[in-house]
Formats: sequence, C-alpha cells, structure tokens
Amino acid sequence: MNEGKRRTAGRPASGKSSGGHSQSLVRGLNLLERLAGSPGGLALSEIAEQAELAPSTTHRLLQALQSQGYVTQDNELGMWKIDVKTFRIGNSFLEARDFVGTSRPFLRRLTAQTGETANLGVRDGSTAVFLAQSESPQMMRMITRLGSRAPLHASGVGKALMAWLPDDELERVLDERGLARVTTNTIHDTVALRESLAEIRRQGYACDREEHAIGLHCVAACIHDEQGIPLAAISVSGPMARIPEERLTELGEQVRDAAEEITSRLGGRIPAHDEALA
Repeated sequence: MNEGKRRTAGRPASGKSSGGHSQSLVRGLNLLERLAGSPGGLALSEIAEQAELAPSTTHRLLQALQSQGYVTQDNELGMWKIDVKTFRIGNSFLEARDFVGTSRPFLRRLTAQTGETANLGVRDGSTAVFLAQSESPQMMRMITRLGSRAPLHASGVGKALMAWLPDDELERVLDERGLARVTTNTIHDTVALRESLAEIRRQGYACDREEHAIGLHCVAACIHDEQGIPLAAISVSGPMARIPEERLTELGEQVRDAAEEITSRLGGRIPAHDEALA
C-alpha cells in the first residue's frame, strides 16, 4: 500500500481539520456553559464578551447549536437561552447518578484508613435513613442495620444533612419533630442546635458525642447535589475507647475529604459555609 495513502482507522485525514473541529466543539461547549449560568438568557454581545470571541464567530456557533436544539433565541428580546435538548442531556445525567454505588468504595476506604465502621445515610423528612455500610474489622464495633433511622438532630449523619438545609426546610423539620432527647447528651435546645449547625458548616463535618448512643462517637459530612443541597451524608462511628475526643478532628477531616470527593464525582457543588441555599 502506498505510504502516502495509508490512514490510521478512525483518524481524520488532516490534523488541521481535526484541530479546527475540536476548537469549534470546545467553543460551542463554552457557550453552553455561559448560557447555563444565566437562566434569564444573554444577549449576543454579552456571550461574545464572556467567551472572548468575535460576535460573528459567536453568532455562527449559536446558530449551529440552535439547529440541533441545544439553544434558542427569544424573538422579541433577542436573548439566547438554553433549550430543551440541553435540559434532557443534563437530566439524563441526574437520573443515571448512583450516589450509593459511587459512595461504596469511599466507605471501604474510610474503614481501611480508620479501622471503624463507615455509613451512608439520606434524609427522609425529619430522620436520617441508613442505606449502606462498611463494617469495622474490630470485634467491638458500631453496626447500624440498613434501613434503620435516627433523628436528624441526634446523629452525626443527621446533623451533617441538617446543617446545609435551606432555612425554610430547617424550620419545617424543627416544627415537625422537635428536639426530643435520645440520650442525656442530645442537643435539645434550638439555640444550641443552630450554633452547632453553624459550626458544622464552618468546619465541614459534624460530631456526634454520645448524642445517639451512650459510649459511641461519630463524625459525618454531607454530600451535595449540583445546587449545593444535601444529597446524602457519610460517617465514621465507633466506641469512645477508640474514638476519644482528641481523635474527632482527625477523623472529621478524613470524612469531609471523602464527602467532597464523592460530591465532585457526582457533579455536585460544595456551598460556602455562609451561603444561603434556596
């Protein structure tokens, strides 16, 4: 075969053509990101300025995206917006997202790092429900039955979830459940609880100091969705003999780091500690 005519399967004939197409693709995706961040839409000049492109190039790319149903233009105002096809693609990602499956390797890693039981829980109303677990190899260990529940205010997982709730949702939880004592260490005063939740947001993890079960300590951190809203929480729990007060910070940081990794894997967003969530 003539060497000049030989082509590698699946590769374009010209590197220049490939680069041009790739550049157009990258620029088009950049425009979609700009529009996704502006629900009210953007004028052509605004998009071009943000993307650092010439208006003519920007318009050409927008027309290509429009022809495929990814963007649309308001006929009266001339504003460009995300169209339904982009929404469908984003929604399919959310539907395919398996936070339990994604979290399992991180739970096993936490158990290997700490020697303690790691758990995953979600919020159901005013309670936390435990969905997955990696058991400690220790003879004396914390075991939570999957499907069991704990009050949000009286558990590490629950407080980690509670700390990032929007204000109106937090009020509904407090009105519905109250702050009943589970142990003598359970926080049962709303002022003290709010101070605890603020501290959880600042440090990125929650501590349960015998608040759900006497003799047990727990640290937990929240996994967030793409809006920063709590999706789930992971925790490490064990007896006080192995998790004394001076070890809580170390374990809390490990759990927080794992929760941040899971959040990133799922396409979530970690909000600032003082951010108000809608």
